Amino acid sequence: MTDKIRIIGAASGLGAQDQGCEDGPLAFHRSQAWHELEHHPQIDWGRMLFAADSPGRSEIGRIAGLCRRLADEVALAQAAGEFPLVIGGDHSIAIGTWSGVARVAGAPVGLLWIDAHLDSHTPETTYSGAVHGMPLACLLGRGDKRLLGIGRPGAQVSTAHTVVLGPRSYEAEEMDFLRTMGVRIIESSEIAERGFAVCLHEALAIVTAAPAGFGLTLDLDAIDPGCAPGVGSPEPDGLWDGDVLAAVAQLATLPGLRAVEIAEYNPDRDWQGRTARLIAELIAEMLSGLNDRLQG
Repeated sequence: MTDKIRIIGAASGLGAQDQGCEDGPLAFHRSQAWHELEHHPQIDWGRMLFAADSPGRSEIGRIAGLCRRLADEVALAQAAGEFPLVIGGDHSIAIGTWSGVARVAGAPVGLLWIDAHLDSHTPETTYSGAVHGMPLACLLGRGDKRLLGIGRPGAQVSTAHTVVLGPRSYEAEEMDFLRTMGVRIIESSEIAERGFAVCLHEALAIVTAAPAGFGLTLDLDAIDPGCAPGVGSPEPDGLWDGDVLAAVAQLATLPGLRAVEIAEYNPDRDWQGRTARLIAELIAEMLSGLNDRLQG
C-alpha cells in the first residue's frame, strides 16, 4: 500500500447542460486552496486530461475518448504503486475512472456513489440527453455501446456491492433500473430519519465486502449548496460538509480502497472559493486516513 496520492484532472463539461465543470480541475489547480497543498511530499498532480476537439466527432464519441484515456491514467497510477484521486469535470468521467480501476482489479469493484442524483439513465430513458446523468448505468453495463466495456468486458462495478448515498433528485426510471439491478439506494430522507453515521456504516458494510476492492465517487452536489456552492447541478437540503469529510477520512483507513473521485466542481459558481477549499480539505482527510492505514 502506498502513501502517495496521484491527482488526475479530468476536464470535461461535455456530459452536462452547464459545461462550466470543464474548467473545474484547472481552476482548482490554480486556486489558493491547492497552493497550500501542492508541496506536500505525498501528493503529486499527474496529468490534466481534456476531451479531444475532433471536428465531426459526436459528443458521446469525445466523452468515450476521454474516458478511455482516463481509464489508462488510473491504471498507470495503480501500476506505479500510487493512489489515484480523480478530480473533475462532470460526472460522466466516472465511466473512465472506475473502468480503469476494474481493469487493474480484473473484476467488478464495489462503489460508494455519494450524489444528489442517481446518474442511472440510459439513452432510452433520459429526459435531457446529458451523459452525466448516465454514468452509473454505463458502469453497470447499460447504455451507449461506446461507453461500455472500457476497462473490462461486462460490468465495471458490482451491483451487489454498490450503494448510492444521499440522492434527493431523480426520475422514476432511474430508481426502477437500480432497484431491478439490486443496487442499494439510501436516499436523503432515510439519512434524515436514521442519521448519517448509521447509513454510512451500512453502506460501507456493503461496498467493502466486494472481493476485488472498492472505491468512492463523490459528486459535490451531494453536499448542501450552502457548504459547496460551486457545483454544476445544485440541489437544496444536501449533506453537511463535516459529515462528508468524516466519511472520506474513515474510508481512507479501510483496506481495499482502490481510488477516489471528486466530480462536478464548477468554479463559475464557487462563491468565495468555498468549494475549492472543501476539495483541499477532502484531500487532506484522505491523506490522513491513508497514513493511518499504513501505520495501523
